[in-house]
Amino acid sequence: MTQVSRKPNYLSTPYLTRMAILAAISFILFLVQIPVVAFYKLDLSNIPVLLGAFSMGTVPGIIILAVKCLLALTRTTSAGVGDLADFLMSAALVIPAALIYHRQKTRKNALIGMAAGTLCMVVIGVLSNKFIMLPFYMGAYHMDMEGILKFANVGGVDSEWKLLLLITAPFNLLKGLVLSIVTGVIYKPLSPLLHQKIK
Repeated sequence: MTQVSRKPNYLSTPYLTRMAILAAISFILFLVQIPVVAFYKLDLSNIPVLLGAFSMGTVPGIIILAVKCLLALTRTTSAGVGDLADFLMSAALVIPAALIYHRQKTRKNALIGMAAGTLCMVVIGVLSNKFIMLPFYMGAYHMDMEGILKFANVGGVDSEWKLLLLITAPFNLLKGLVLSIVTGVIYKPLSPLLHQKIK
């Protein structure tokens, strides 16, 4: 007799507890931001999101991400616009990574998934900055693109597309690589804890 696999119950206590813990850790990590270039800062808040997506599935990963972004609204300086952009870019990383990994749960697939997710995050990062973040800041602070470029203060970057392609894209590539490396290193040691009591 063929055994029908049951769909996981994401509303069960073990899932909800784990998602809540990972979301809280993600928010705490979000509060620690390291300036990198121009107005871009690196944070490690998507590591718990990736851990949750790998251990429980794509849906729990997105729930963890959404809760982190909602918590981040309590400290927003962009009327939630930056948090929306962060959600879109982070989802672009997490969804491909989780989907590819769960097709066959191997270290190779995890690395391939995170590499694909990083590339998606780079693309969505450029698009969300062009169509969401830059228009918001220009409107909110009554600045034109020249003002944004002066504020970024990066030598040789004198146009919007140079900012997007020479600063935004490499920054998100760096961010994706850092998140992927750290997640790849700590996932296996944490795996027993992440899977404990989830059936």
